[in-house]
Amino acid sequence: MKYLLSYTAEVREALDQNRPVVALESTIISHGMPYPENLQMAREVEEIVRSQGAVPATVAIIGGRCKVGLTDEELELLATSPEAVKVSLRDLPVVLARKALGATTVASTATIAAAAGIEVFVTGGIGGVHRKSPGDPAQMWDVSADLTVLGRTDITVVCAGAKSVLDIGATLEVLETLGVTVLGYRTDRFPGFYTRDAGFGVDARVDTPAEAAAIIQARQQTRLPGGVLVVNPVPEADAMDPDEVERYISEALSAMEAEGVAGKAVTPYLLAHMKEATGGRALATNIALVKHNALVGAQIAVALKA
Repeated sequence: MKYLLSYTAEVREALDQNRPVVALESTIISHGMPYPENLQMAREVEEIVRSQGAVPATVAIIGGRCKVGLTDEELELLATSPEAVKVSLRDLPVVLARKALGATTVASTATIAAAAGIEVFVTGGIGGVHRKSPGDPAQMWDVSADLTVLGRTDITVVCAGAKSVLDIGATLEVLETLGVTVLGYRTDRFPGFYTRDAGFGVDARVDTPAEAAAIIQARQQTRLPGGVLVVNPVPEADAMDPDEVERYISEALSAMEAEGVAGKAVTPYLLAHMKEATGGRALATNIALVKHNALVGAQIAVALKA
């Protein structure tokens, strides 16, 4: 993997000097939000990371290389190109070999970031175990590669919980089986992306970046496989009502079942449905939580180097 990595000068210098670097995914740019909000969000998130004393490293696949850090022109390319492929682990060899434009998911971003020596990765929400359809109790068990990567990769992922369309309880059970440490940042509850409480607890609560860093470093010292998941609830002012979210998700699930939407198409479909159904409020919440995660993730990355 290391021979496939290509760095911006800013990221390469920071890594060489052992300064804090924060990885950022690119699927949220190409498949998670419409243009121009996606480009504005990407630029603002990078500036939030810099404002806290860390260096942002947005990850993508361009020209047969795993790019660790992007230029503004490359950010704009991802934000505007309809050719950008959503790249999880299984897709990585294909996109690299074909030198296609690829936007990395949580699983592929975490893998590339860890290979580059980056300790902290910020995203919106992780994938997990998908809900079973009420009309099809024998439906195949659908588990995101995000979870298996978290279970074997030494990296800390800061997010606003798991995406609301998922079975949160089952997702947490898989994380427990894989040995992933789940920390709640200033919360005792596991958030549900658009909402601050998905109805489940966390393994431990931390209230400062230093507390989080201490636990992350203790895990690194044990040399246990896998990483740490820091769940950071969406700011209260931007959170959505849980009942409202559940109603719209139920509508989306029914529509997806009728249209045969599955696999990597699920998340973009859900986000687009939520944006339309809420008159844009869901998109505003999504942007707010990503920015908040960038702030907290950068602070933790700085604390790890302190």
